[in-house]
Amino acid sequence: MNVYDPSVPVTNAAFTHSPPWTEEEYLALGETMARVELIDGGLWVTPSGDFRHQAILGNFQFRLRPAAKAAGLRLLWNLNVRLAPLRIVNPDLVAGRFGGLGDIVEAADIVMLGEITSPGTAAVDRLQKMQFYAEARIAWYLLAEPDMADYKSVTLRLLRLDGDRYVEHTVAEHGETLISDDPFRIEIQTGDLFVS
Repeated sequence: MNVYDPSVPVTNAAFTHSPPWTEEEYLALGETMARVELIDGGLWVTPSGDFRHQAILGNFQFRLRPAAKAAGLRLLWNLNVRLAPLRIVNPDLVAGRFGGLGDIVEAADIVMLGEITSPGTAAVDRLQKMQFYAEARIAWYLLAEPDMADYKSVTLRLLRLDGDRYVEHTVAEHGETLISDDPFRIEIQTGDLFVS
């Protein structure tokens, strides 16, 4: 359940606009309660992550940010990332070399994107978004796949771009530690991603 915060401006936009949407029209939506992405002139609308999703995301940020910063990268979440014209996504995690101004981060400035699967997005994160990220030449993709039956375990997959597709670089199952020196030093124990 999302908690409404009246201090955060949220659009009252009605999504009655007929496709195709332009980037300008998409950006004019402003902040919304749902995650809205522009995909080839159409809108993909999914609910914001629930408490468990947000807890995993917060723990990711806490554990990855120091190493990303040491490597000269910024680590943020839910940014507008332009993968191609008329294709703007909002990944859960974004690591790259980008400034602090503007509404959109360009794919060329991204080193790694991360997604946490949820019941409504798992297939999209594993297939469609992975294809979009590969086409945009994002070098690294971090995928967290919680066991959605009880949210007590998670599998982490760090994928690297090899030609025009991703291959597994390293994987950590429940109880294991994901370790990699690329794209920056990553060492995450899967159990540390859950709130007790």
